[in-house]
Amino acid sequence: MKKLYRSSTNKMAAGVCGGIGEYFDIDPTLVRLGFVALSFLAGGGLLVYILAAIIIPKEGMN
Repeated sequence: MKKLYRSSTNKMAAGVCGGIGEYFDIDPTLVRLGFVALSFLAGGGLLVYILAAIIIPKEGMN
């Protein structure tokens, strides 16, 4: 079973987008663009990213 982790290799800030991209087998750049669009359009993208960085465990930590 696949588990969602923050990426330790494909990260720019906290590894959230890299981890989501790896989990769904899509390019993490698309996930990053989605967060940016969510930030500008709905204003909640940054808050969602911060919460995800707190909730999603780092890769390699069980």
